[in-house]
Amino acid sequence: MYLRQKPGGLKPFSSIKRILSALAANTSGLALIEFAYSLPFVMGVGMYGAEVANVAMVRMRVNQVSMHAADNAARIGEGSLLTEKTIYEADINDLFVGADLQAGRYVDIFEHGRIIVSSLQKHSDGDQYIHWQRCKGKKAHVSSYGTEGAGSPSRPVNGMGPSGARVTAPDNGAVIFVEISYDYKPLISRTFTSTQTITTRSAFNVRDRRDLSQIYDRTGSDPVADCATFDGIS
Repeated sequence: MYLRQKPGGLKPFSSIKRILSALAANTSGLALIEFAYSLPFVMGVGMYGAEVANVAMVRMRVNQVSMHAADNAARIGEGSLLTEKTIYEADINDLFVGADLQAGRYVDIFEHGRIIVSSLQKHSDGDQYIHWQRCKGKKAHVSSYGTEGAGSPSRPVNGMGPSGARVTAPDNGAVIFVEISYDYKPLISRTFTSTQTITTRSAFNVRDRRDLSQIYDRTGSDPVADCATFDGIS
């Protein structure tokens, strides 16, 4: 039965019934609804994965910086095959510039971290001591294994490094020990990672015969990257 339809009036009952029946049987939107329900979980897993990958990448980059800094510090120096190599404050400063370039702007090693370079040597009596130490970076962090001068009777040092993995200097030689402490900046949020500080360590024996008595000043006014100063590369 039909209503008498006037311009702008009601549609026939049968047409309305067919439309409602078709709408009730339509399931084309179910997948979209299910996806909407699962979207928060999918996004959470995706952001967690991105944060974990970013932590791994930054950790690898910082570790490479510490390894290359220690390797380069063990090689630097001027001299010939007939003389001992001497190292200068300018060499140490160049070493830090190289570390900054290697780390890149994304990591910004001296803005959020600190590099500590130590020369671990051996007394004539066989005891280990830290002869000199140079630092660069704005992070407030001191060496976890001793500061310059450690190794005297009042400040003994039994090598450098974590327990069970300590390194020691050989007779008439030195070990360059590099420690980096870096404040990790989350890619998304700290909600997705427990990592706040990345710490890496590397050590290399000094390769050639080196004058171990001191770090020289070539010009008499070379900047000294002393460990009482917390700054970056200017």
